[in-house]
Parts: sequence; structure tokens; C-alpha cells
Amino acid sequence: MIRKTQTDSNDLNENFRSLLERTQVHAVDFLNKLDSQSVGATTDTDTLRRRLGLPLGNDGIPAERVIDELVAATEGGHLGSAGGRFFAWVIGGALPSALAADWLTSTWDNNAALYACGPAASVVEEIAGAWVKEVLDLPSTASLAFTTGCQMAHFTCLAAARHALLRDRGWNVELDGLNGAPSIRILASEQRHGSIERALRFLGIGTAALVPLTTDEDARVTADVLSTALKASDSPTIVILDAADLNVAAIDPFSELIPIARAAGAWVHIDGAFGLWARASGQHRSKLAGIELAHSWATDAHKWLNTPKDNGIALITDSDAHRAAMGISAVYLTHDEETRDQINWTPDWTRRARGFAVYAALRELGRAGVADLIERSCNHAAALASGIAALHGAEMVFAPTLNQALVRFLSPEINATEEDHDARTTSVIAAINAEGTAFFSGTVWRGRSAMRISVVNWRTSDTDVHATVAAVARVLASMDLN
Repeated sequence: MIRKTQTDSNDLNENFRSLLERTQVHAVDFLNKLDSQSVGATTDTDTLRRRLGLPLGNDGIPAERVIDELVAATEGGHLGSAGGRFFAWVIGGALPSALAADWLTSTWDNNAALYACGPAASVVEEIAGAWVKEVLDLPSTASLAFTTGCQMAHFTCLAAARHALLRDRGWNVELDGLNGAPSIRILASEQRHGSIERALRFLGIGTAALVPLTTDEDARVTADVLSTALKASDSPTIVILDAADLNVAAIDPFSELIPIARAAGAWVHIDGAFGLWARASGQHRSKLAGIELAHSWATDAHKWLNTPKDNGIALITDSDAHRAAMGISAVYLTHDEETRDQINWTPDWTRRARGFAVYAALRELGRAGVADLIERSCNHAAALASGIAALHGAEMVFAPTLNQALVRFLSPEINATEEDHDARTTSVIAAINAEGTAFFSGTVWRGRSAMRISVVNWRTSDTDVHATVAAVARVLASMDLN
């Protein structure tokens, strides 16, 4: 327990040094075990509650003891998502420099809301934001915000879209609200991520405003479908397109769709939570041709760029609409028009200085390193999918075109039904995760259960791929014996 007085600064600094060194030991120990420990959690909920649910004492305890006991109490309760054999839910790891920068961000502990609250945090967001636009080859004039994640990046972009569309119809939504305003219509893929609907709820637009667009056999919206939907109403419209959907990384044909939407006066927003980073790859860049024509883009740094969570990015071509939707002023705030006040671009007030981790990651990788990370991930996804699908009792559902794939597992029962195959797939996923070598998640695709394969972690290697395929083979063989 530390209580600072005027005479104990040296003791305080020594306590911090000792505590952080002790924390470093715990952190390095965790990282060193990622390749050898179970990727899935091995401690159940009741045990975690029992270990952690201690009575809160009246007096505190020494900080080192707090950390030691926290580590011990949560042992086995962490997923190995920081490691190279975690293939569920499009969750990335953390590059060394980004992890270290994130630790320093907590140490510096500035409120990254105003330049006055932390000049370095403000400037690093300017620089890191410019680098992001350079790597993604998006308009350098686009305004940018670092958010908690793609959920709030969608919120930020769609708030700007809401402002712009209603402004153009003579309505000030920030002043007058939505009561009596023209109704906004949302056109989005039937494969859309749930964060889109959540953003619409937050913004008061509502999910009833959403018109699902059917997709083709490759899960992409077609020009005919979009054109028909646009002609159905003259309401102010936001078109949301996918730069890699969560199941199969389907990428809508932007060069066809965006001009159609813009010609109809719609705002075009891109959900690029992870797929937007494919713009950095020479091998995959052409798949996103025309994406630069959109009005706004949302992505995550904590997925394919591999910064620690939480770190999302919103980019918006109409900076006036962006600032109108997010900006705030108050007599007690110290504003400087010559510098960046992050509060004017994000939904947060008090906020973490997320730019440091992005700055560090991009400096560590460079443009070539980002491209290599994307291409390695895609190669590993292809190897995993083909390796698993080749096993007896497995089947490819959707071959990877980027970093995502779907496989399923067939019931060995004679005259097995689709329901039997679904049940088998669910049980195999659970068995793989329990075995511990790797971790996957399930989904439902076109009415069939499937196992998702998602590769975005910088640590994933050929060795991880081989070990994972071998583990799946062992699990299938064991289940067949039983």
C-alpha cells in the first residue's frame, strides 16, 4: 500500500520500479508460454469467481502483492489470443513495439482529449493518422479519429453521414434532433456485421431503417440489387458496403457499386474492420479497387495491424460533417485552432491516447512490413483451410480469397442429415478447443454450421499451421474411435 507524502518521493519511485519490474516478469512469462499452453481457457467460471471474489478489506495491501495475487487468481482464465494459433473471431495479437507503446501510454496517462492535455498524444495522432491514410492509399484530406474499436468508428462515420444528409435537406440534426427530420434509409448487405445495427440504434436512426441487400454466391452485393434498392425511395440514404465480411472475407465490387450510389445522392460507408488493410498488399490491393471513392471508412488497428485493444479508426472525407457531428466546446476547455483537439473528432471525452500504439506498429513494420503481414496471414489461412478440408470427415465450405475460410465436419452416421453434420461440426469445434493446440469459433453460413478460420495474428507461422492441422486430425481420429 502506497501513500505519498512530501518526504517519501524516493521510496515511491523505488516502489514503482520494483512493481513494474515484477509486472514485466509476469508479462514475459505469459508471452513465453503462449506456444506451449492451451490456447483455450482451462479454468472454469466457478473457480475464477472463488479465486477473485475475496472480501474487500478496509485496509489496502501492497501493490506487488495485488499484482502477484491477480496473476495467480486469473491463471488459466485467459485465452491465448495473443499467440499464433488463435483463429477465432478475427482477433489480432500485439506487435512488440505496439505492446510496449501501450504500456507507456498507461504510464504517461494523459487524457488525449485536447492538445492542452497532452501535446505529444495530439501530435502522434496527426502523424499516425497520416501514415494510416498513406498505407491504405485513402484520401490524404480525409479527417480521422482513433476510437475504441470499429463499433465506435461506425458510429462516428455514420454520425457524420447523418449530419451531411440532413444538412443537405435543410435540417440541423445536432441542433434540432431527429424528431420531425427526414427519415434516413440504410442499405447494407445481408452479410453485414452486427455492429452496424448497433450503431444505428445508438444514433437514433433505428434498425427498422435498414434494408438488407441480397448477395450473390460469393456473398457480394451486385449492381442490379443496389440499383433496384436505390430506386425504391428518394429518402436520404446511406449505403454500407463490405471490405471483407466476417465469415468469408467477401469484398463488394466497389468500382461498380460506389458510382451507382453516389449518382443517387447516397453516402457510401465502408465496413473495413479488417479487410481494409488488404489495400496495403500488392497481392490483394486490386480486390478493393474503387474503395477510395467512398465517403467514409471504418477499420480496426487491433485486428490486422496488431495493436493492443482497444483501437479503431474512422476516416471521413467530409471533415466539416465529421466535426459538426463530434465537436464540442466549453468555457473551461483550452482549445487551440492551430493544433488537434481529439475531442472534436471522436465520441469520447476522456480518452486513451491510442495513437502511440498505432505509431509504434507502423514504424516497426513500415509499408513493406504491413504488406508482408497481410500476405503471410492470407497464405496461412489458405494452408489451414486446405489442410483441414483434406482430412477424413472434413469438407471445405468456402475457400479463402483473403484471410477467412469456412470448413465443416461430416457426421459418420449412415444417411446423415444436414442437422447431423451441423451437430458434428459443433462438437468437433468444441473438441478442438478443448484439446488446446488451437482455438476456433463456429458460425452459420447459408443455413449450415461451419468452423471459421481467421488469420490476422503477426505471430502465426508455418509451424503453427502444421501443428494445428495435426491437432485437428488427432481430434477427428479420437472422435471416430469413440
